[in-house]
Amino acid sequence: MQVQDRSSAKPPKPPHQESDGQLLPTSAKFSKPTKNLDFSTCVCENLYRIIILFILVTTVATLFFLRNGAYGSDTSALLCIQSTQSHAIHPQLPQIRWNSIPPIADKSSAFANFRSEKWIVVSVSDYPSDSLRKLGRIKGWQLLAVGNSNTPKDWVLKGTIYLSLEMQAQLGFRVVDYLPYDSYVRKSVGYLFAIQHGAKKIFDVDDRGEVIDDDIGKHFDVELIGEEAKQEVILQYSHENLNRTVVNPYVHFGQRSVWPRGLPLENVGEIGHEEYYTEVFGGRQFIQQGISNGLPDVDSVFYFTRKTGLEAFDIRFDEHAPKVALPQGMMVPVNSFNTIFHSSAFWALMLPVSVSSMASDVLRGYWAQRLLWEIGGYVVVYPPTIHRYDRIEAYPFSEEKDLHVNVGRLIKFLVSWRSDKHNLFEKALQLSYVMAEEGFWTEKDVKFTAAWLQDLLAAGYQQPRLMSHELDRPRANIGHGDRKEFVPRKIPSVHLGVEEIGTVNNEIGDLIRWRKNFGNTVLVMFCSGPVERTALEWRLLYGRIFKTVIILPERKNVDLAVEQGQLDHIYKYLPKLFERYSSADGFLFLQDDTILNYWNLLQADKTKLWITNKVSKSWTTVSATGDNDWFAKQADMVKKVVTNMPVHFQVNYKESVKSEQSLTICNSELFYVPHQFVSDFVDLVNLVGDLDIHHKVAIPMFFMAMDSQQNFDPVFDTMKYQQTPPSNLTMLYSSEVAAVHPWTISSEQEFIKLIRIMAAGDPLLMELV
Repeated sequence: MQVQDRSSAKPPKPPHQESDGQLLPTSAKFSKPTKNLDFSTCVCENLYRIIILFILVTTVATLFFLRNGAYGSDTSALLCIQSTQSHAIHPQLPQIRWNSIPPIADKSSAFANFRSEKWIVVSVSDYPSDSLRKLGRIKGWQLLAVGNSNTPKDWVLKGTIYLSLEMQAQLGFRVVDYLPYDSYVRKSVGYLFAIQHGAKKIFDVDDRGEVIDDDIGKHFDVELIGEEAKQEVILQYSHENLNRTVVNPYVHFGQRSVWPRGLPLENVGEIGHEEYYTEVFGGRQFIQQGISNGLPDVDSVFYFTRKTGLEAFDIRFDEHAPKVALPQGMMVPVNSFNTIFHSSAFWALMLPVSVSSMASDVLRGYWAQRLLWEIGGYVVVYPPTIHRYDRIEAYPFSEEKDLHVNVGRLIKFLVSWRSDKHNLFEKALQLSYVMAEEGFWTEKDVKFTAAWLQDLLAAGYQQPRLMSHELDRPRANIGHGDRKEFVPRKIPSVHLGVEEIGTVNNEIGDLIRWRKNFGNTVLVMFCSGPVERTALEWRLLYGRIFKTVIILPERKNVDLAVEQGQLDHIYKYLPKLFERYSSADGFLFLQDDTILNYWNLLQADKTKLWITNKVSKSWTTVSATGDNDWFAKQADMVKKVVTNMPVHFQVNYKESVKSEQSLTICNSELFYVPHQFVSDFVDLVNLVGDLDIHHKVAIPMFFMAMDSQQNFDPVFDTMKYQQTPPSNLTMLYSSEVAAVHPWTISSEQEFIKLIRIMAAGDPLLMELV
């Protein structure tokens, strides 16, 4: 992937010289006496011309024979040979004695004795920006700025280590000989300096990004081992489709029509979200790619075609979407603007030098991902971690044209590449060599790779051990239980100049997915308002999703096929419904003063209990010994029930209750009972019997007895909850949460208004109005 042809021009012909080396004027050449041109003399003097002519004739005859004899009338094979010969690149593979590389110590800088485990490395070409000053104030991280020929001579920032060109040259690293003076790829010296001074994590970023909340650890997995490490499973793209080698992660984070720099343009149109994911254990995400709000890492094609005038981009991604890993055989663009490298992947920081600056980090990312598989590591893409500001400074397409032409071919090549070398650095050097042979970069990068790897060892870095990879093994079948669903939000496209129109196919696909997930779940809905005006509407809204919608108003209505239910003791009616729909996966209870955003429930575990125990205004604890006589009576009845509970119910209940003198109240607008807990719920209702325990008291008692609170699914934790409705209900609603309370519907007009608001999460709802 060369930026330009590097063939040198032919040298000019030297002036004519005599054997003594003196130059002769042109006229002198024609004033020499003419010799006798007899046959023997002529042959002797022109012998070399005759030999050359003979060789030329022989070559032509040979080619003619090959063309007509070996290949017949088909000239394609000959043209193929000629084309291959004209484009073949044969670099030299450096020979390195890996065990005899002398160490390089910092003897020239003022930071020779300084050590830090966490480094932020940036390239600077101008005076410190406000974003850079904020980076320098992040606690626990050392900022390292790497200069180039455009950096002001008097550059300084308090608390920051600055490597000028002069300092870089004095450090003794081999890579310095290959680095251009005016490019950000001089960061390679900064990486080596950080490694030499104790780095365990390197945050690769630019000076126009601000870390959200000024906390790197809040967004990335900074610790992979030890007590502070998050030992958790991570969603992973499915490996089922062996032909899928690259993905656009922006789709996962809510922006379908935006693509990252380095994604092959032929893959830009793949905007559908995943049918399902798998999972992988955390701990080996050695390269962590963050998403950038504001101006994400987009290419010039996007930048020039998706905006008008001088308006700045301000694109936002879903900060609540889970991080996602890439399995072996699948790649994603990785940049130098917002990426954390752990020590096991420090070798992957090498920025190639023979390609354009806009292609360097992308090629590095693909090269690194292929080698990462050799040590059992993987790349994980994270929700928005920084905000980058669009400075309205366009860069030319010419800086990326080779990237767009060759990156698709590069990915296919890397996925198919295999190596029989016995350590990682030998594989890395071999891969760089073969990439030069294939024309993805030049021989200069082969030599640069050799220098980089030697500098790593000289700086004290130990290369990771190889691990067997899965590329050549039969892929394991993905069972139904291994499939994890996540439906990305569809964040409205905010890029300028182009208005995105959602396709009906995607929206119907969402509806099918919701129906598939809740098609065997019964929704039980209590209506306190005029059911004659709303029962059909509620069934129309939620009946599209759930197995059935049971309406329980305060008054029975035969014409509407609704049965009577009293909210104070509504839990005593539920066992009848459990028996009626005994094959259901579960039962979701909902009061009509609460709006359910069913599209945000897909990630909830349908085998667990759901309730609003973490919603402070819905679930509260009160004293049973105060002046409130109602609380005291309810508490006494609860004690009677608890006393008669079987041991497993008592253990769970007493584990959750802090004091016997307290009473837990839950408004119980919303809860879910899965099939496996139905019999427990019925047993508890039977224990209550004729006692006058209120619904708000009974439901939290049942839930605390059925299971430990730590096992409840947290799907309702983010519920938007107020005790009294605001004057403007539209200000309360959010399509990003699981439910919204309170909300009153008493007429068809109010229902239509609600439908239009909920269409932000389910666009097909507009078909109802």
